[in-house]
Formats: sequence, structure tokens, C-alpha cells
Amino acid sequence: MSTNPLLETGGLPAFHRIRPEHVEEAVTATLAANRAELERLLAEAEAGSPGFDDAVLPIERLSDRLHRVWSPVRHLQSVDNSPELRAAYNACLPAISRYETELGHNQRLYELYRALGERDVAGSGEGAGRLLELAIRDFRLSGVHLPPAQKARFKAIMEELATTEAAFEQNVLDSAAAWSLHIQDASRVRGVPAIVLEPAAERAKAGGLAGWLFHLDQPTYVGIVTHADDRELRRSVYRGWVTRASDQADYSPGHDNTALMDQILALRHEAAGIIGYPGFAAYSLATKMAKSVDEVRDFLIELVRHSRDAARQELAELESFAGRTLEPWDTAYYSEKLRHHRYSISDEALRPYFPLPRVLAGLFSVVERLYGVRIEAVAGVATWEPRVAYYRLVDPAGREVGGFFTDFYARPTKRSGAWMDQCLNRLRDPAGLQVPVAHLVCNFAAPTADTPCLITHDEMVTVFHEMGHVLHHLLTRIDYPSVGGINGVPWDAVELPSQFMETFAWEPEVVALCSGHYQTGEPLPGELLAALRASKNFQSALQMVRQLEFALFDLRIHAEFDPAAGSRVMDILAEVRDAVAVIKPPAWNRFAHAFTHIFGGGYAAGYYSYKWAEVLAADAYAAFEDAGLFNPELARRFREHVLEIGGTRDIGEAFVAFRGRPAQVDALLRQSGISRVPDSAAAPR
Repeated sequence: MSTNPLLETGGLPAFHRIRPEHVEEAVTATLAANRAELERLLAEAEAGSPGFDDAVLPIERLSDRLHRVWSPVRHLQSVDNSPELRAAYNACLPAISRYETELGHNQRLYELYRALGERDVAGSGEGAGRLLELAIRDFRLSGVHLPPAQKARFKAIMEELATTEAAFEQNVLDSAAAWSLHIQDASRVRGVPAIVLEPAAERAKAGGLAGWLFHLDQPTYVGIVTHADDRELRRSVYRGWVTRASDQADYSPGHDNTALMDQILALRHEAAGIIGYPGFAAYSLATKMAKSVDEVRDFLIELVRHSRDAARQELAELESFAGRTLEPWDTAYYSEKLRHHRYSISDEALRPYFPLPRVLAGLFSVVERLYGVRIEAVAGVATWEPRVAYYRLVDPAGREVGGFFTDFYARPTKRSGAWMDQCLNRLRDPAGLQVPVAHLVCNFAAPTADTPCLITHDEMVTVFHEMGHVLHHLLTRIDYPSVGGINGVPWDAVELPSQFMETFAWEPEVVALCSGHYQTGEPLPGELLAALRASKNFQSALQMVRQLEFALFDLRIHAEFDPAAGSRVMDILAEVRDAVAVIKPPAWNRFAHAFTHIFGGGYAAGYYSYKWAEVLAADAYAAFEDAGLFNPELARRFREHVLEIGGTRDIGEAFVAFRGRPAQVDALLRQSGISRVPDSAAAPR
């Protein structure tokens, strides 16, 4: 038996035993084994006339075998980064990309799937027909039809993109890690929450320094720009955050993403052109619900039209309250002050009532009431960090449905943000059923010796959001990994379950389940709950236009790329801001340089998906508002028509099956507290 934990089959990944030196060995061996097995399978298929399960299920197993090797590596690279692991990860990226491109260009495999697609596969497992349909589509999008020279160039592009996008993300991580700020004057940290000050004091003490040593992690950034009374401190931290990985980051020379952005956009454009699309945006939309760049642009512009004037009014109210013209490092600070003034509420007043263990207990209760599955902590599971936990989902009969790891706390070796990722996919084969397993990752301030992890209500909403993704992955009934869970789901619909779930976090009944003072157990006082509910749509229009700015920027840089003119990233960002933004950042703001969603993640030419799916989620939730929060029949239908189906059905049709009609934008506007404006109102272009 191999001593390499990445080559072990069955059970959960042995994260505690994985070392950088295991990575290349495991990837190389698995790719070689997969290539040999695929050749054997294709030869057998060409010698006979195999049925769907005989031909496709073994290929699904090959994909799963590679996923079991690469998924833990990719995950550790995000949550427990080190120079050694990064080197091993980067060394394998071209090989992984090469293999995936080979599959997409494999004419024999394409012909096998096409032949199977012409047969009746009704006797196979659920989703067999859809699997073939999507696979044939993806073969064409991968360039299976291309002549050899173009195939070779497409393959080279995919390899270069894999390494370049990884370098982009790593520059963001390294740039943030290079920033620090040492403060000794206590007057300068007035207003900064204890959850930010205490670890900063510990870091300073560990380094033999007096006062506080701040690092540029997400809890520190949010805590300071929202609460620090010292305006210069807010500006310093803001500048550090918005100049990460850019030419303006004088604290981290050598991590500038400017050239990488140009390179990524050029490569994506070239790849799309090789396949036959006018640009990468059109290429990206070939796999989404939205059918064209114009449809997406019109959708975003409609939301701008409804929200921009309201956002301007919100900013005017904020500046009137502050008594000054505000800079971007002022807005969160005065917004929190205005929120407290208007509703007698603040994040720091709420935080003691939302200890993370209590939030999780309430969330798990909501999941059980909605879907009938119980969530149980599992002791003794080996993980990559001592405070990581593992849970399993159990159905009413006691059968395990799936499981998930939770990693909640910010660390220097962990990328910022919150996300769900797939650890294991659901797969049924003659050996039995492999249940799906997910990762739920956030970046909260860690507990201290005296205080548990206390989160804001906004952070509670984040936990609910990511749990929606987890449920989408775990509750699938589809046994084929390529179309089970979130796989095969159009990217502009993949946020539907997550955004649907987060809406529950505002309901009084749910807040009551998730709250209790960490010292006394006292429930959230009624006046605070009422104020929290009243504040739900506080500055919702400002938040709306901010997301629309990001989405339009993403769409335009991919739709309008011209090799002769270059990427024009900063020019297009300025144009979008002129048309959409209400709060204008300084010239040295380099937001795009750390926009990992589109330059390193899976949202390229797809950031609009958040708003697109938010329309679906708001309309879905409106049904529960009408029928009852925990209406069992409605929850059953949502599970059956949305959560369980994976990518086996057109999501528009699935939504209609659940809701009885197509989604409408009105529910989102209503839930956001934004009034619909007349159709005659002007919109930006």
C-alpha cells in the first residue's frame, strides 16, 4: 500500500498527513493511470457497443479519482498556504490543465458520447441524458472540432491560464501578508473593536513590541474602517487593502498584478476566438442561463436604473449626518454611526449575542426543520488545523447523506473571503455509494482566551449563505459527479440556494434560534431585534450599485477586449464608475488588482451571476413568505426541484416547476426596499 495519503482511496482525505512532497508524485501517478484506463475503455467501446453505464460510469470514476487527489491540494493551497505547498501546487497546474484539455480534445471520447447521445438512455440513472447533452456541449466548447494546430494552441493557452490565474491569487495573498502597521499610541485605536485589538496586541507582544501590530486580514480591515475614530488610521488600512497586488502597493514590491491581468484577458480572448466566439464574455455565456452579452447588460442596467437615484439619496443623507464630504475610508465609519443613530443598533452591540456556536446550532435547526436532515458533529476526524470541525448530515432513517468541514477563522496563510468548495462528490458505482463532502470556509476573528468567536449579524448572514451552497452540494440525489450537486449547474444559477438561505437569517424566529448572549445566555432583546429588522435595508441601494459596478466592469472587460488596444482595465473601470458608482474612490484605488473572483476564480464574465441568482432567490423566498417560513410542502418542492437535481435539468424549467411561473425582479426590489422607477427613466450605457 502506498504511503502517499493522496493516493489512498475511500474515506475522507487524510489532510493531517498530506505534505508538499506528496503532491507531484500523486498527480503524476493518477494522470498516468487515468490515461491508461481511458485508452482501455475506449478500445473496449470501439470493439463493441457499450451501454451508458458500461461506458460513462467508468469515466466518471476516473474524474472522481483525480478529484480525490487534486481537491485536497487545491483546498490546502487556499487555507494553509506555505512556500513549499505553493511550489508543489504550481508545478502540477500545467499537467492538470494539459490533461483536462486532452479530454476535451479527445475525438474518440467525443464520438463515444455522441453515439450514446443518439440512443435511448431512459433505463440508466437519473440525469444520464442531460449528462451526455452537457458533455457534448463542453467538448465543442473545448475545441474538439479544431484542426491540430489550433488544438495545440488552445491547449497551451489553457495551461498558461492555469498558472497565470494562480499567480494572480498568490500575489494577492503575498501582498496582504507583506503589510503591517505598528501603533503604540492608545488614542489612535479608539473605537477599534476588541476582536481586532486583542490579536494585534498579542502579535506585538510576540514580536517584542509595545502596543498593537495590525495585519491586513479581512476582520482587521472591516473592524478598522468601520469603527476606528482615527481618520488617518482608517485611511492607512483602506489604502493597504485597495492597493493589494498593485503598482500602488509600496509595501509589497514584486506582487503587482497589472501585467497578469493583461495577460489573463488576452489569453481568454484568444481562446474564445479559437473556438469561434467574438470574445470571452460570449464564450462564458454559452454555459449559463443568460443567452447573450446584451441580455446580461440590459439586466444589470435595469437594476442600475431602479437603484442609482436611491443610492445617491442614501449618500446625501450620510454626508448630511456626517457634516462633511466623505471619502471612501469614511463611509463605513459614518454608516455605522448613522445606523446606530437611526436604529439604536450597532454591530458591536449585537456581536455579544451571536457567539458562533449558538449561530451554528440555530442554523442546523433551520436546516432540519426545512429538509428533515439532522446535522451531527463528528469527533476524531483529522484536519489541517486544530479548530477545523467536521459534521455529517443524517436523514430520518439514520443514513448519512453527506458531510462538511468548517474552517471559520482568519489566518495569514489563508486567503480572504468566504466560500464553499467540494471535497468529495456523490458517486454510486458497484462498490457502493460515496456520499458528498464539502468545505465551508469563512474568515472570522478567532476566539481569544476569554471570549468565544463573536460574529456580527452580517457575518451570520454569510454563514447562512455558504450553508446554502453546502446543502446544494450535499442534498443532491444525482449519482453522476459531473451533473450532481453544483456540477453542471449554470454559473448564474449556482448562487440561488445560497442567497435563498441567507434570507432566513433575518426572520425573528430564526434570529431567536441563533442568538443568545455569550456570557448570560440572555436572548437578543426585543428592541434590538426590532432595530435589526428595521435596519435590514439600510443603504441597500448603495450596496446594490456597488455590486452592479463590479458586474458591469467584469462584463465589459471581457466583452470589449481588443488585442490592438490592450485590456484597458483601469479605463473601463473608470467609465463604469462614472456611469454607475455613487461613491467615487481615489485615483490610487486598485480594486481590480485583487478581484480574485474574476481573475483567479470561476466568475470571469460571470460576476453578474450574484444579482441574476438573487432575483431567483428573492422570488423563491417570496413563496415562503406567503405560505409560511417552514411550510413542509413548499420546502419539499424546493428541495426536489432545486437542491436535489444538480445540473440534470434546465434551471429555468426547474424554477417554474417549483414556483409555478418564471422569476420576476419585483421580489428582489421589494426585499431590498428599493422602489421600481418608471420605464421612461433614463439608464446609463
